[in-house]
Amino acid sequence: MTDVAAPSHPSALPAVQPARQHPAARRAVRGGIMGNFVDQFDIFLPIIALAPAAGHLYGSENMVANAGLIFIATLVGRPLGAAVFGPLADRIGRSRTTQVTIAGVALTTLLIAAVPAQSVLGPGTLLLIVALRFLGGIFIGGGYTAAVPLAMEWAPPRRRGLVSGLIMWMSPWANASIAALVFALLGALGAARYADWGWRVPFVLGGLMAVALLVYYRSRVVDIPVTDAPVPARPRHPLREILFGAYRKQLWQVFVLMSGMWLFTNMAVAVLSGQLKTSEALDDQSVALTMFVATAVSAVTMAACGQVSTVVGRRRFFVGFGLVAAVLAPVLYLAIFRHGAGPGLMLLVVGLQVVTVSVYGPVGAYLTERFPVTVRSSGYGVAYSLSIVLPALYPYYLPALQGVLGQYGAVAALLAMAGVLVAGGAAAGPEVSTREPLR
Repeated sequence: MTDVAAPSHPSALPAVQPARQHPAARRAVRGGIMGNFVDQFDIFLPIIALAPAAGHLYGSENMVANAGLIFIATLVGRPLGAAVFGPLADRIGRSRTTQVTIAGVALTTLLIAAVPAQSVLGPGTLLLIVALRFLGGIFIGGGYTAAVPLAMEWAPPRRRGLVSGLIMWMSPWANASIAALVFALLGALGAARYADWGWRVPFVLGGLMAVALLVYYRSRVVDIPVTDAPVPARPRHPLREILFGAYRKQLWQVFVLMSGMWLFTNMAVAVLSGQLKTSEALDDQSVALTMFVATAVSAVTMAACGQVSTVVGRRRFFVGFGLVAAVLAPVLYLAIFRHGAGPGLMLLVVGLQVVTVSVYGPVGAYLTERFPVTVRSSGYGVAYSLSIVLPALYPYYLPALQGVLGQYGAVAALLAMAGVLVAGGAAAGPEVSTREPLR
């Protein structure tokens, strides 16, 4: 079997999976893994890398609100990118679409690195960063919409769960990599020089990684070759079919499941980090170390969960994981803030990460398996990106809930809800085949 060019449209994708040892399969899988690292690196950049330079870039007033504005710009851009590039990937091919989105990520990230400081543009600095993050969010949202389904289509059936886990575990590693880079730059340059120009280094690095990934995809990654196997007709409007047509039930079923996952992430990572910093148990350095260890452990269990789901079945895995997490996650969260500093506290944080964010391991495979080839990128992208929005708006509803249930009790309640959403979303759908080729 030899390498062939990408088909003219993805409706020609085969029902017969290529052999695992095929070089193109390995390249596509590597591309999916590396691509998710680059995407996640760029997603976390403004959250971590801009924080120490916020006052220099857009003034010391309203820094929290300004950082939130940058985050929201990315948040809004990602579902829009999925809606734009998902149908494009279904129509013209996943590899070609991935190349377009990677180029967009590289350009917008490098442009942020070149943004003048507030002393030059005044309020224009913030507006320019927000605009570039919105555009970057569109390209990021389109990137995993095409690249992850492409990797799943090339992956052998019995390895799809593992490949999914290896793709998804790049998110915590990207987060940890940026944190380590910023920590090193602050130590080498000092706070003043980092705020003046050092913050640009992570953005230059992120842009260059995207350029390298673009070169890799252009030279090494192709769509699944055409075969004689029968395939369904390609719809004229994949996005319409996903939102309002024949596949709307699949979309809303996985939307519920994914909403639970994103709620896990926000509560067990973002909110937990903030509450640990304001507690008296740990100082900032200890919080950073604790979260780094927990992130590293959860990355490993995330990859393992991908393979476990192949053995037990995706639906059964998500239902079981969600039910267990609905019980254990709130208990562990409350125990964290009743425990003094020390190894025991770190073990509790690690345990919380394992029973929450590890659930992402099989999601790349599951979302790909839930949609047929003709609308696969549209379904994957919209389900993955649209479900981010409501959980990410927790700063607006968590304080009200805390007024009723207390500072920690409200978070524990949302963690329980997240587990119920994951279990309920999975239970509402059928079991997918983990041993058959994608069709």
